[in-house]
Amino acid sequence: MNNTSPFSFLESIATRFQPPAWVVDEGQQRLVLFLNHVLLQEKQAQDRLLRQKGRVVHLRWGLFAIDLIVTPAGLADRAPAFSKPDLVLSVAAESPLVVVQSALAGKAPPVKIEGDVQLAAEIGWLAENLRWDFEEDLSRILGDVPAHALADAARRGMAGLKQFLNAAPGSPFKTADDTAVKAAA
Repeated sequence: MNNTSPFSFLESIATRFQPPAWVVDEGQQRLVLFLNHVLLQEKQAQDRLLRQKGRVVHLRWGLFAIDLIVTPAGLADRAPAFSKPDLVLSVAAESPLVVVQSALAGKAPPVKIEGDVQLAAEIGWLAENLRWDFEEDLSRILGDVPAHALADAARRGMAGLKQFLNAAPGSPFKTADDTAVKAAA
């Protein structure tokens, strides 16, 4: 029986594809802007990061890597080149499918942590408690009612996608929770 994922060709493309430097630079800048947008929505998150100002965090996942520095405002910016990181966070799962599986299960992917314990604790708190309120942002553009309708449709779509992926025989997206629910039914 063939146990290879039907998405294995995507994994091979993702590991071999190296985007141009300008795409990486723009992508990283957009990531920093998005992260700061989310941080600005939560004063407590900014206050927690403010205690770590000037500290550098190196994030790595496969070919993707970025160095972020905590600003005096409790936000993030790209660290200067050749900055010595105080904390290194590496996503242990090389496969994008494992990361997607974790996200659909509502869990963080496995991460290898090296460096400052207090900074790691603050980043961990952010990962657990900071959420983007996309419905609120959408309501500023479209209004409350259309934003709520679109956000609700997106939530139902994600739930349907998760259910579809879990129902596939031999699905790599099955979790222990899904097996326990089906056994209890």
